Amino acid sequence: MKRRVALALPAILLARPAAAVEWRGSPAQGALLIGQGARGQRLALDGQPVRVSPEGFFALGFGRDHAPSATLTVNGAARPIAVARREWDVQHITGLPPAQVTPDAAALERIRAERERLAAVRGVDSARVDFAGGFAWPARGRISGIFGSQRVLNGQPRQPHYGLDVAGPVGTPILAAAAGQVTLAAEFHFFGKLMVLDHGHGVNTLYAHLSAMDLREGEEVRQGQRIGAMGATGRVTGPHLHFSLSWYRVWLDPQPLLPS
Repeated sequence: MKRRVALALPAILLARPAAAVEWRGSPAQGALLIGQGARGQRLALDGQPVRVSPEGFFALGFGRDHAPSATLTVNGAARPIAVARREWDVQHITGLPPAQVTPDAAALERIRAERERLAAVRGVDSARVDFAGGFAWPARGRISGIFGSQRVLNGQPRQPHYGLDVAGPVGTPILAAAAGQVTLAAEFHFFGKLMVLDHGHGVNTLYAHLSAMDLREGEEVRQGQRIGAMGATGRVTGPHLHFSLSWYRVWLDPQPLLPS
């Protein structure tokens, strides 16, 4: 039996009623929009085909550095979307030992292999529609890092922070932000012990620096189910959860989707 998903959406009309698409959220850098349209519609965002479920559910993602505009194509008709620009925090840190800025050759090879593995699971395009049910906090604690911030170490720009950090004691329960399936459960150089959940249509959540993982790859999980425990594995300065959201291989900001 297929699970029905109730989704309350504001009326944002991009076409005539017969070809209406609606979503919740606002188009902005780092945003995930969860929408629904008429059954059988064909959608594309900036030329990339968008999966639409038999019930009309779909997801759209805008990266941290997306241009000020995007094009949503509905049944072949192009409609412009204004994408709001956001300001990102940049921190300059100097005087660090070189080893903390540039990993050695062995570590770099491991990091490259891990990035490829992670990219593969984030590229999964499943027919699940768990994303349409919304998201819940995976842990409670002090917000110690936000999406989009960037550090410049010894004058070298590092990759932006593509997640939300929640700090707390080691062993704090980590919960699934939405129902889904475990597509990755492994230990990485930077992320330590991490898990990735597939919520359908390219929407994934990632949980990193865990001290324990309760599930294995391929297992199903319901929203709010414990999947592991907070830790300090990988490259960290203290115990916390690094929680990421992505639409395929585009990192997004999870915080606007979480309850106040």
